[in-house]
Amino acid sequence: MGLKVENVSKSFLDKKAVDNISFELDKPGVFGLLGTNGAGKTTTIRMLLGIIKKNSGSITWNGKQVERKSVNFGYLPEERGVYPKIKVYDQLMYFAKLKGMPEKEAEASIKKWAEVFKVTEYLNVNAEKLSKGNQQKIQLVAAIVHNPEMIILDEPFSGLDPVNAEILKNVIIDLVKEGKYIIMSSHQMYSIEEFCSDILIINKGKTVLQGNLKEIKEKYPANRIELISNENIDSYLKEANLEIENSKNNEYTVKIKDEKDAHKLLEKLVKDKIIIEKFEIKKPTLNDIFIEKVGE
Repeated sequence: MGLKVENVSKSFLDKKAVDNISFELDKPGVFGLLGTNGAGKTTTIRMLLGIIKKNSGSITWNGKQVERKSVNFGYLPEERGVYPKIKVYDQLMYFAKLKGMPEKEAEASIKKWAEVFKVTEYLNVNAEKLSKGNQQKIQLVAAIVHNPEMIILDEPFSGLDPVNAEILKNVIIDLVKEGKYIIMSSHQMYSIEEFCSDILIINKGKTVLQGNLKEIKEKYPANRIELISNENIDSYLKEANLEIENSKNNEYTVKIKDEKDAHKLLEKLVKDKIIIEKFEIKKPTLNDIFIEKVGE
């Protein structure tokens, strides 16, 4: 049955932070919750966790109303923070027990996730001695150590280098395979595109776009070409009145208004025997769509 959010609103004094939003997670996977700073994402997340109460609407998990004391959710907040003067192992054990996990089970889970995130050597070290990236990994372990049914990740890749980002990517993939429900909030649109099949974009507390990401993108016309040639083709693009978005070493990203522009360009290049190693007409990115919806 999963998570069901129906017509939920929340106000603080005379300011409406969340205004009648609805969405559903009815199967394991990653759901993208997007919006600019101050859009209402954090308020929504806190209501999902039962940290703050909604003014109206319904939030249920497997058919039962969500309450803080009854849900088994994991949460990585955007505001990073570990207890600096306390050993990492003791912190993780504390969080696991707080969720009702028996000590032996918690010990095994801590060991497992410490190995996965490659932080075993830091378990008996005070958190303040860890780098920012390793503190981030400790918080990720804290979010999943108790084997939650649903996991909310707010900017999970922030502060991670490419190696550790790859570890987290594999963890997310494995968690979905295990049947976990994940909500991801991020300003890194490529991360959302990589993992999320469905998204919700909110702006000033209101829903501005939601649905299946692939279906959303299919409704938009192509807006750029990616091509690689064996020589500089700037003159061809200028002649065709096409805008170069990015170029280096004869690799181009070119904006188009119509797919016909792309076909005309390709015909001209082929006619003049320019060798084309890659020519791909592309739909708008999620970043393009996000800016269109909330850029003002």
